[in-house]
Amino acid sequence: MRLAFMGTPDFAVPSLAELIASGHEIVAVYSQPPRPKGRGQKLTPSPVHAFAEAMGLPVFTPDSMKSAEAIDVFKSLDLDAACVVAYGQILKAEVLEAPRLGCFNLHGSLLPRWRGAAPIQRAIMAGDRQTGAQIMRMSEGLDEGPIILSELMDIHADDTAASLGDRMAHVGAALWPRALAAIERGGFTETEQVGEPTYARKITSAEARIDWTRPAAEVDAHIRGLSPFPGAWFEVEGEGEPVRIKALMSTVAEGQGAPGQVLDDALTVACGSGAVRLTRVQRPGKAAQSAEEMLRGFAVPVGVVLDGPRRVEKAEPSDRGQG
Repeated sequence: MRLAFMGTPDFAVPSLAELIASGHEIVAVYSQPPRPKGRGQKLTPSPVHAFAEAMGLPVFTPDSMKSAEAIDVFKSLDLDAACVVAYGQILKAEVLEAPRLGCFNLHGSLLPRWRGAAPIQRAIMAGDRQTGAQIMRMSEGLDEGPIILSELMDIHADDTAASLGDRMAHVGAALWPRALAAIERGGFTETEQVGEPTYARKITSAEARIDWTRPAAEVDAHIRGLSPFPGAWFEVEGEGEPVRIKALMSTVAEGQGAPGQVLDDALTVACGSGAVRLTRVQRPGKAAQSAEEMLRGFAVPVGVVLDGPRRVEKAEPSDRGQG
C-alpha cells in the first residue's frame, strides 16, 4: 500500500519500523517540527523524524496541518492510507478524507476509556488493571472513531508509564500489518465504541505534586504513572529553601504516621493510610538514582514531613523489609 506515516515520539518509532519491514511504500513521514533541546537549546528532530531520515524516507514537518498549503501537499501524495501514532496535531476532515481508504490511528487504551493526550499515564494513575492497544479509523472527534483491531494488555503492579508505554509501542506496532491487510481487502468489521467515555487530559506540573493525604496505593500509582515524565514530585526543606525532588519509583509499604512523614532511613513515607517506600528519585540538576544513593549525600531525617518544614519528634518507623 502507498502510505503516509504521521508520528513524533519514541512511542511511534516501532510502528514506522514495522510498516517498513512489512513492505509497504512509505511515501511521506510527517512529524512535529524540530524543537530546542538541551543546554544549548539546539534544534533537534523528533525521534520519528530522526529514524525516518536514517531510513532514507522523506520527512515533512509543517507547523500546522490546518494550513491550506499543508493540506494541498498531503492531498497530492495520492495515498491509499495514512497511519497515525502520537503525531500531536489535529487533522481536519480534508486531511482525513484524502487517502483512498482513510486515516487510521494507534491509540494506547481501551476506548472509549481514556480518550486524549495521556492514556497510558492516566490508566496507571487510576489504578486500572487492564488496558490495550487499538487501531481505529480516525474521525474529527477526539478519539471517537470506530475500532478496527485491539490487543488487550495487563497493567503490572510495578509498571511505570515508561515500561507500559514501551511494551504497548511494540504490541501496537505488531497490529499494523494485520489491520492494513484487512483494510485493503475490506475484510474487517468496524466496531463502534460503547460506554461512557473518560478523558486523559494532559498532565500539568501542579497535578504532578504528590498528595500524601491520599491512600498509599493511590500515591504509588500516581508516582508510577508519571514516571519518568513529567515525574511526580515533593518538596523537602534544604539549606534555606525547599528542594523539589522527583519520585520515579515506589512500592506500597507498611507503616503509619502523619501524611508526608518520613518513617525510616530508607525513605518510607506515611500516606493518608499506609505508606510508600520511595526507591528511585531525582534531585534538581542531578541524574536519577536510587533513594539509597541519594540519602548518602542528601539527608532526609526520620520524622521530617515532606512538603512542610515541621518535624514529628516521635516517628513510628515502618518495617523496612515490607513492600
